[in-house]
Amino acid sequence: MRSGRDDAPPPGAWLDRHLEDLARGLGSLHRQAGLLETWGSRLAAVLQAGGRLLVAGNGGSAAQAQHLTAELVGRFLEERRPFSALCLSAETSTLTALVNDYGAEEMFARQVQAHGREGDVLVLLSTSGRSPNVLAAAERAAECGLTVWALTGPRGNPLAGVVGEAICVDARTTATVQEVHLVAVHAICAAVDARLRQPVVVVR
Repeated sequence: MRSGRDDAPPPGAWLDRHLEDLARGLGSLHRQAGLLETWGSRLAAVLQAGGRLLVAGNGGSAAQAQHLTAELVGRFLEERRPFSALCLSAETSTLTALVNDYGAEEMFARQVQAHGREGDVLVLLSTSGRSPNVLAAAERAAECGLTVWALTGPRGNPLAGVVGEAICVDARTTATVQEVHLVAVHAICAAVDARLRQPVVVVR
């Protein structure tokens, strides 16, 4: 007697499809490697000058946002001083108060207005690029004079159109985009570390 359904996918079928999509997404990220390096270098300059990084996202993107801030307050590859980096989805009391009093669309935007200063950097993560609270945060950050970058899914999404610069991952599924975003987060941190290793040139 055979067990299981005759139409069940063969073992590893999902993984095969996922790895194929992951390769596609990583390929699209690699083509944007120059922008990741630029972001890391510019972010290092902002942080060294006393500026702050704010990061936000929903669901799995919130986890990636928190991962990025942890690497900067802690360390990535090398020992260095801690930098100011805040994940806007991590403080539950503030989040629930804002959602209760102002609605979900304001949950990140109001924090951007509270914590962001002109010249700071806001990184927004959204696999769809359509989350209203993320789009509201981008608009509020622009009003407050912050530099706004986004990590999104495929091009053509609203978030990529309203931020200063965006890394768009060409992948078919949310899971794949999130995994590639983690690689992008690490690439940004590596670029920050590389910039910090460069000697400071004093012009007299």
